[in-house]
Amino acid sequence: MKMTVFIALLASFILACNSPKTADKIKSETKDTTEKTEKKDDFKWVVERFDDKKIMNYQIPGFDKLSLSQKKLVYYLAQAGYSGRDIIWDTNYRYNLEIRKALEQIYTHANHDKASKDWQNFDEYIHNVWFSNGIHHHYSYDKFIPKFSKEYFQKLLKETGATLSQEALTAMFDPNVDNKKVSVDPSKDIIKASAVNFYDPSITQKEVEDFYKKKMAHAGDEAISFGLNSKLVRNPDGTLSEKVWKADGMYGAAIKEIIKWLEKAKTVAENEDQRKGFDLLIKYYQTGDLKTWDDYNIQWVQTTQGDIDYINGFVEVYNDPKGFRGSYETIIEVNDFEASKRMSSVAGEAQWFEDHSPIMDEHKKKKVVGVTYKVVNAAAESGDASPSTPIGVNLPNANWIRAKHGSKSVSLGNLIEAYAKSSAGTMLKEFAYDQAEIDRVEKYGDIADKMHTALHEVIGHASGKINPGVGTPKETIKNYSSALEEARADLVGLYYLMDPKLVELGLIPSLEAGKAAYDDYIRNGMMTQMIRILPGKDLEEAHMRNRQMVALWAYEKGKKENVIEKIKRDGKTYLHINDYQKLRTLFGQLLRECQRIKSEGDYKGAQYLFETFGRKLDKDLHKEVLARSAKLDIPPYGGFINPNLVPVKDKDGRITDIKIEYPVDFATQMLDYSNRFGFLPTRN
Repeated sequence: MKMTVFIALLASFILACNSPKTADKIKSETKDTTEKTEKKDDFKWVVERFDDKKIMNYQIPGFDKLSLSQKKLVYYLAQAGYSGRDIIWDTNYRYNLEIRKALEQIYTHANHDKASKDWQNFDEYIHNVWFSNGIHHHYSYDKFIPKFSKEYFQKLLKETGATLSQEALTAMFDPNVDNKKVSVDPSKDIIKASAVNFYDPSITQKEVEDFYKKKMAHAGDEAISFGLNSKLVRNPDGTLSEKVWKADGMYGAAIKEIIKWLEKAKTVAENEDQRKGFDLLIKYYQTGDLKTWDDYNIQWVQTTQGDIDYINGFVEVYNDPKGFRGSYETIIEVNDFEASKRMSSVAGEAQWFEDHSPIMDEHKKKKVVGVTYKVVNAAAESGDASPSTPIGVNLPNANWIRAKHGSKSVSLGNLIEAYAKSSAGTMLKEFAYDQAEIDRVEKYGDIADKMHTALHEVIGHASGKINPGVGTPKETIKNYSSALEEARADLVGLYYLMDPKLVELGLIPSLEAGKAAYDDYIRNGMMTQMIRILPGKDLEEAHMRNRQMVALWAYEKGKKENVIEKIKRDGKTYLHINDYQKLRTLFGQLLRECQRIKSEGDYKGAQYLFETFGRKLDKDLHKEVLARSAKLDIPPYGGFINPNLVPVKDKDGRITDIKIEYPVDFATQMLDYSNRFGFLPTRN
């Protein structure tokens, strides 16, 4: 389970960045598209900007201190991750790979007028597609509609020799075709309304539910993650079956490359536990057996020694409207020893947090086991984790493994630093209620952000238990399960951010940090995150629905006592918290209800929360927020280029070192990845 950038701070601190580069300028810089300096004074944090996005660089602190074997391990794992890149493109939409190939052919071979408005619109479109791993926006799930004409595009196809099927061409330009990657609208058949390529287009929501209901009927409390690594297809006789993603199955060409690099990683494993994990992960990719996936996760969560760790697999289920299928992602992590030591007390107090939670006693874990927490530095990311990335991760996702064997939580410290280095307080000054709120966020916002991430991942996702016989949340809570889980974890963090225990543990200097977190969360949940949504659209992404639901529920429930006040001043709306302790009490009440819903499998309870508070926007307020933010010219989304890990070899071809080069051009890296890691055909 991953926590995307804590939007309260991201929306507060994002900086207006460089103007977009033209294609001519990009191509003219291909001889100088990396920086080898590690001097933070000289480091280019912001690489470029386009549409509603900015592209950043991140550093890998401590990499030079690793041994050669450890550097090789990082390199091999990074190559394994990149080898599966095509998978996320294809699972996001069935025409993505075909469209990407055509776009890149045009981008690298077109001789059209690069100064024309049409070409600039094409340049923006391909950058958006690269950023989102497909033709649908990575966060809103809406399809990108080209600002250039179909006729202009067809001229580019002919000029460059690029080809595109009529179906893919229609998908690009017809706004009514597959216009939503993931739909959670309960009034629709969410399978047929979602363009994501996890199901044959003819399959209905009822068919999916019936198919897995039979599979889960006698699965027990330690069930495998049904459907996690397959596509559900219709057979010629009309029945349904799963096409499994494995070495000799679907996506086999890419998976064989992943296995090749994992085999190399195994030769430089730091310890025997890590080596056993590689063996199980390789076996899983070879066979597609989900029992092996569970065995691997148990081994992985128990492997706590070593400086290098990783996430690799079909992991998060946010892109599946039914929450079965995992999206491919990898993150390679180098331990930050000093920061991990400072924050280890959070995991060490997991039982205390569980015991003192406001949830019902019958929903509390009597014994919280195996919770580990580290601050790490990302060294490479791919798939669903790139270019847009989480800053915190808690895995594995299987509830029974977490309860019986524990979980790992990490914060990606260097990515948090990169966001901070590339940002400033423009949004904060526009939307904060007064100078006292601004001062508090500027003074305590950084530590508040880090603590909320830690509590969300370490305590939030690891807390609570499901009642015996209830079934998994994806069975019971269905299309609300992901948003409910993120709300539950957020609420755990919010509840404890105003607890003196954190001051006692030395994790925050005072409860003023908690107040800063509350200010940010309410402001973001009810207002500033709206800058990411087009007029007239609803909230679809799980984290956004979660944040609005929590903030708006607290506002409505606290109205009688004026806990949160909505104030109009000079024609602008502001939010002001009048009583932080009462707000904490409200967060506790909502946490109790969210845990009850999850523990009891109460679908109607989840539906009430998210349909009443978590999906529809206040249209007038949305219009105001968009107008105010437009004047600031600030991109609401950020993502990263990966550092290039470059092997240094002797005359015999043996690796003697791994050097880091920091790219300064997004397009160059995207084209390089397509060239080196484009293992899949355009139709799968």
